[in-house]
Amino acid sequence: MIQNLIELSIRRRAIVVFGFIIIALLSLFSLKTARIDAIPDIGENQQIVFSEWAGRSPKDIEEQVTYPLSVMLQGIPGVKNIRATSAFGFSIIYVIFKDEIDFYWSRSRVLEKLSTASSELPPGVTPKMGPDATGLGQVFWYTLENEKDSLHPKSLAELRSLQDFYVRYLLQGVEGVSEVASIGGFVKEYQIDVDPNKLFAYDVHFSTLIQSIQNSNIDVGAEVVEDGDREFIVRGKGFFKSITDIENVVVAVKNQTPIRVKDLASVHLGAGFRRGALDKNGRESVGGVVTMRFGENPKEVIDNVKKRLEVV
Repeated sequence: MIQNLIELSIRRRAIVVFGFIIIALLSLFSLKTARIDAIPDIGENQQIVFSEWAGRSPKDIEEQVTYPLSVMLQGIPGVKNIRATSAFGFSIIYVIFKDEIDFYWSRSRVLEKLSTASSELPPGVTPKMGPDATGLGQVFWYTLENEKDSLHPKSLAELRSLQDFYVRYLLQGVEGVSEVASIGGFVKEYQIDVDPNKLFAYDVHFSTLIQSIQNSNIDVGAEVVEDGDREFIVRGKGFFKSITDIENVVVAVKNQTPIRVKDLASVHLGAGFRRGALDKNGRESVGGVVTMRFGENPKEVIDNVKKRLEVV
């Protein structure tokens, strides 16, 4: 049989050469378009549901958040099994679908179930879907660092603010990027340290203080005022712009004297509570993790991210 194949190839030289050229061109095309991935995506077809309930124990999270959501999500077509983790302050549920189920179809069905989950959960708990990526979608890590010998180096809190409000948004617009998660540093926030002795002395409840602050940090819309052929929009501006705005919030009135937040507590900028950090070569750093969208080419996404970082 081999001899006949060789004889046929000799008689049909043009066909053999033409076939070789076609295969060579297809090889070059495959080389340029093939997905290059250091770790092939062998993960399961899963969707992640994350719920946060600050300050609650794992037992409370399990009984009031994880269990009701797990039971609700079991009715979705194509679900193979459901795994869940309850920790301090948050819950993570992994919904594993059969391999033949379309990835984005499964996301739409999970979102459909979550839209009615508020009636089964405690007030203030809102479950969220994870990014449209797989477990191996973290394709690029980066850090924000001060320049060497910088005269005015930025603190970890300032670097984290740059990451959260500038770098992250620029990278999220890159084609193929599903999410950019911040890690490390300190999240800057307004902190109010309440003195319980002052609350007792002024006869003010802690809940009243919290409610007053919440009600004061809001803009109020109104109607318009007509003046001839013109209209003036009326609105009340009340969002906090500085520490002084918070300190001057009136909590109560005693003997025709207003009691303000600064009379009961001290207000300052500080770092939010955290449970982890990013370490690079023995030094604490601030950075981000770029997660690739499901089905994208890892090499193209990484190249696009690097190009965007050059602009940053």
